[in-house]
Amino acid sequence: MAGPGAGFEYPTQEVSWLKRDALLFANSIGCTVDELHFLYELHPNFQVFPTYPIILPFKQTDQEVIDFYSRAAATPIPNVPKFDHRRLVDGQRTITFLKPLPPTSAGRAFEVRSEVLGVYDKGKAGTVVETEQTLVEKGGDVYSKAVGSGFFVGQGNWGGPKGPSTVNYPPPEGKRPDAVHTLQTTKETAHLYRLNGDYNPLHATPEPGQKMGFGGAITHGLFSWNVACHGLLQTLGKSDPANIREFQARFAAPVKPGDKLVTEAWRTGHSQSGWEEVRFITRVEGGKVVLSNGRALMKCQNQKSKL
Repeated sequence: MAGPGAGFEYPTQEVSWLKRDALLFANSIGCTVDELHFLYELHPNFQVFPTYPIILPFKQTDQEVIDFYSRAAATPIPNVPKFDHRRLVDGQRTITFLKPLPPTSAGRAFEVRSEVLGVYDKGKAGTVVETEQTLVEKGGDVYSKAVGSGFFVGQGNWGGPKGPSTVNYPPPEGKRPDAVHTLQTTKETAHLYRLNGDYNPLHATPEPGQKMGFGGAITHGLFSWNVACHGLLQTLGKSDPANIREFQARFAAPVKPGDKLVTEAWRTGHSQSGWEEVRFITRVEGGKVVLSNGRALMKCQNQKSKL
């Protein structure tokens, strides 16, 4: 039986992007000069990095900065408490790639349709809100489907359902990874990434993170998530978006500005409709796991692309 809030549909969001938005996104997640098809708009195979749809619910049609907290709280979910978005962090994200995005939305109309799948009371720890977001061209095709969970820290114990147990995808024990990708962040990494449209102050100034117990600003969870997807595509998929169908990870710990991210990936040999399952984790070098439950469906290749 559906719980409170489940099935609620947010107002449809018009979304748009320019080639420069695609270039900024690729640059901000660590795409490199041997992947000019993501970084140079005149490349004959210029493409939008496949996870770009994950930023569009934040960016919408904006070319200017916005008040993150006001927008996030603008449409409360009925029949559940009104949660404080100043104490919100990501829980888990899954995206399925159905069709490549055009280099720009100019001359076309796209929208994101968002539906609440469930609101789950996790007691003293907080509340999880799970939402499905679908990117569609008006009157046309579906380009991606994403399911994400937001965790409202310390905002539980309101008598809601606990929610279903999640499926886990641990890496294989005792096996060396088939691919390793590293990325060194800087103190300013989050300040570049936020220009994609995710202007949460938690990632720009120390005060929100201090209030939440993080000790200061932290890097966007979705930055690490996008970096991991880029790492898998670069090391196992020839940097070709056609070689990835699905990608997911759980946000296990915060990343501090200046941390070095290390993503380790394992091919499983298990096939699903022609796509091989890949398991991965991302950790801070010498420290804790920051992305767990990592899983992708890919067509794995041996060498990086010469696109």
